[in-house]
Parts: sequence; C-alpha cells; structure tokens
Amino acid sequence: MPTALALSPHLGDAAFSCGGLLASLAQAGWRVVMATLFTGSVADPQGFALACQLDKGLAPDVDYMALRRDEDVRAAAALGIAPPVHLPFREAPHRGYGSAPELFSDTRADDGIAAELAPALAGLIAAESPDLLLAPQAIGGHVDHVQVVRALRSLDVAAPILWWRDFPYTVREDAPKEPLVGLFATLAEAKMRLDPDAQARKRAACAAYASQIGFQFGGEAGLNARLAREAGIERFRLSGRLGAAIPGLDEG
Repeated sequence: MPTALALSPHLGDAAFSCGGLLASLAQAGWRVVMATLFTGSVADPQGFALACQLDKGLAPDVDYMALRRDEDVRAAAALGIAPPVHLPFREAPHRGYGSAPELFSDTRADDGIAAELAPALAGLIAAESPDLLLAPQAIGGHVDHVQVVRALRSLDVAAPILWWRDFPYTVREDAPKEPLVGLFATLAEAKMRLDPDAQARKRAACAAYASQIGFQFGGEAGLNARLAREAGIERFRLSGRLGAAIPGLDEG
C-alpha cells in the first residue's frame, strides 16, 4: 500500500487545496496521512492572537486550536483518510506577528520557526516513509506557509512532491502574491481532475472547518460557490518523478 503524506501549515489548508486528490488516493487504495504543523494551543492568548478567535465569534476562554483540531478529525473522516497528525508548533500570531498585514508580509528576522520545523518534518517523513509528499507553494504569501516551504526544502527528500496551489488565496485577488514563485516556475505542472465522489468528499471536508469557512469563504454557500468555480480541478507543481500513475492526474 503506497503512502501519501500531506504537510499542511494550518488546519484546513490541505483539505482546501488538495482534498480531492487526498480522497482520490484513499479511494485508490493509498494510505493517506494529513499532518498539520501549526496546531499548538496557547493558554490565555492576548492581542492579535486573541482577536483571531474573537472575530470568529468564539469566547476568550475557548481553546481555539483544540476546537480546530476536532474539526480536522471530522474533515479527515469525510475524505476517507487516516486520522490526522497534529504537530504542536504555534501559529504566527503567537510568534510576534501582530496584525493581518504582517501575516502576509516578509517573515520576521527573529522568526526562526523554519529551523525548528525542519527536524520535525524529517522525523515525520522518516516515520511515515511516504511514496508521495504534498505541500504548499505559499501562494498568497502567508508567513507560516512560506516557513513550511523553507523547512521542507532544507531537507534531502527522496519522495516526489506535489506542491499545491494555496486555495483560497489563489482566488482572492487577480494576481495573488507568490513570494516563492522562483522556486516553482520551472517545475512541471500537474492537474488533478476530480470525479464526483472526490468533489463531494472535498466539499464535506472543507465544510467541517466550521470555524473557518465564514472568514475564508463567507459561509457554506460561499464555499460551495468557490468550489464550483474550480470545476473539479486541483493544480500542482511536481518535483521529482512519480513512482506510479495516479488516476485523474495529468502531468505536463
């Protein structure tokens, strides 16, 4: 049984960007692991970090990340994949980023999280022995996504990597920020055509992140509309060579 390992910066990123592929691989007999890196709870959040949960209608005493981890478990079940893996790293608002614009600006000089992520990723990859990795391109420029790419690229990884386009950042602006475009521009393009079952599983998985879809899509109706405009297509850049053909995935 081949294994696919998706490295999601935040809870929801992998499902939003490549949930259909994850569901399709599981249906084809793959073992699929969705690992999210920035999921650590922080007691008594303050300032911008606290605002990030208050603006979603959550009280200050709610463990925001625990709630989101539970949503991730439901999303994985909807995709038909293994129970998800949650690493304890802290999101950017807990690492000194103090506003929404800062989240999409240059990484802070004192933010050394990539160096902390790298050995954790190496250990995870060694434990799971994936035949395929999936990871973000950091389209949109979120600092956490950028740091994940940096950490992964610092490793000597043997498995091929499908680098996903970070949805919904890809559709929020006509020309979204692509701070790492130079790393991916020369890689082969790949396109996944989702069958109706994979599309339905992806839609259900995305909807499982109830705390996020209002902010990300304006609610479930907005989510459905955005997914409909994607027309059942997920797009990637490929580094390395796939060991076997994946049904529905067109390379080149």
